[in-house]
Amino acid sequence: MMSNFLEKRQSFSKEKEEKLSVKEACVLIVCGAIIGFLNGFFGGGGGMICVPLLENVLHLESKYSHATAIVIIFPISFISAIIYLLSGTLETIPLVTVGAGVVLGGIIGSFILKVLPPKALRVIFALIMLAGGIRLII
Repeated sequence: MMSNFLEKRQSFSKEKEEKLSVKEACVLIVCGAIIGFLNGFFGGGGGMICVPLLENVLHLESKYSHATAIVIIFPISFISAIIYLLSGTLETIPLVTVGAGVVLGGIIGSFILKVLPPKALRVIFALIMLAGGIRLII
């Protein structure tokens, strides 16, 4: 199974292997800084910018964009969590209970991502973004 994954990954990398222009690299660095800021400031949400960025600038497929966004957001979230912990702004009960749910949901979501058609993934992502935006307004 692992060798199959590595073969697919290597073939995908070769297909997508192209050099970034200086302009694209600068756009990605600035967007990365914005993603990091938003994730640190709001305690999450950087993926809402990261996924469209990966799709539109690097032209990654939806599944690769979502998976890559998770890997990008993880260290940012980890560092932010340490800062919040050291500053005393974390509550233990929500941390443990919600954290357990996040781990379980992340595992389930990663398996579903493998089998979900890209169009369905884009629609679900757009609906969640829309619902979140409406919820913030109301």
